[in-house]
Amino acid sequence: VQLVESGGGLVQPGGSLRLSCAASGFTFDNYAIGWFRQAPGKEREGVSCIDRTDDRTYYVNSAQGRFTISSDNAKNTVYLQMNSLTPEDTAVYYCAASPVTYYNGPYYCEWKYEFDHWGQGTQVTVSS
Repeated sequence: VQLVESGGGLVQPGGSLRLSCAASGFTFDNYAIGWFRQAPGKEREGVSCIDRTDDRTYYVNSAQGRFTISSDNAKNTVYLQMNSLTPEDTAVYYCAASPVTYYNGPYYCEWKYEFDHWGQGTQVTVSS
């Protein structure tokens, strides 16, 4: 089981980035896939999540309306489209995945359960 993030980089405030999380060794069916971030000196924060049992999506308040999570089943990849970026979005972004059922998926996507599999992270820097 492997998760590989890509798409990070340096962007100016107000700009956009699309992060990708490619999975190998398993398919995303019946998984919750979450995006997390960790800024220097801060705790890791859940940003967005998709529960593939019903494709319900979740967002932290600061990402609501700016970020969009989506999945491409053919490519076994989950994306995080990030718009209207601010310096406060600067962090290392990680994707994570866990097998879920219809009943416990929300617990993962509401950050109540720990995810099983993690990627190595991709740096996002928002600066002028």
